[in-house]
Amino acid sequence: MKSLFDAARTCLDAATADAKPALTLELADAFRRGALAIDVDAPPPEPVRMPGRPAKPRLVHPRELPRRGFGSDEGRAAFIHAVAHIEFNAMDLAWDAVYRFRGLPPAFYADWVSVAFDEARHFNLLRKRLQEMGRDYGDFDAHNGLWEMAEKTAHDGLARMALVPRVLEARGLDVTPGMIVKLRALGDHATVEILETILREEVAHVAAGSRWYRWYCERAGVEPRTRFRELLREYASGVLHKPFNTEARLEAGFDLEELESLLAEADRA
Repeated sequence: MKSLFDAARTCLDAATADAKPALTLELADAFRRGALAIDVDAPPPEPVRMPGRPAKPRLVHPRELPRRGFGSDEGRAAFIHAVAHIEFNAMDLAWDAVYRFRGLPPAFYADWVSVAFDEARHFNLLRKRLQEMGRDYGDFDAHNGLWEMAEKTAHDGLARMALVPRVLEARGLDVTPGMIVKLRALGDHATVEILETILREEVAHVAAGSRWYRWYCERAGVEPRTRFRELLREYASGVLHKPFNTEARLEAGFDLEELESLLAEADRA
């Protein structure tokens, strides 16, 4: 039986917009069928400085990305491309959690393999939509913020679970409903349908982050709310923005007291 960790590394190293989602879907399905083993005697993971990426999109600082409205086909295509880039990175983030963090309960690996599978589906849906508009993944510049946070938290699974799913990915829960409203008003129902699927499934992804963040906190004997605020100040100052999608965040494992404290943090940022 092949190793899940080797499969995760294979997906991380895949370097094209065709290969990474295809391998993700194939190997996630293999894990579900019991064809990949969690090797408890596996050696420590090798460093992942940068996962496999296609030559394009060109990665730039977020400030270098032009602001485009939804009023033109170009603007909508750029928006869809930005979301596709998030999903492409999200595949790597899920596989990196599987590959990097060893000696954890089997349910941890099952959760993040499932997330990788969903992200691959999301990427393929968005890429197909781009192609329907005469574009493709790589046609617009993008930034590397999601992977940069993965690098910052590579040493600490607790920090990874706090800051990637519960901060960066949770931001999608806040902003996606507004994007859906705008696109529906423009009659772009094909993109709306994709975003509604992503929003619904991303709630479960953030919930997985919440679940394993609390698991790490319990194992370390630390108070989750206090530690989360400390991590925000250490790694992600200024990242929180209002308004929050309270309903989705509650469903994704936040609680009202925690959300009130995070809103206060956003006010101070």
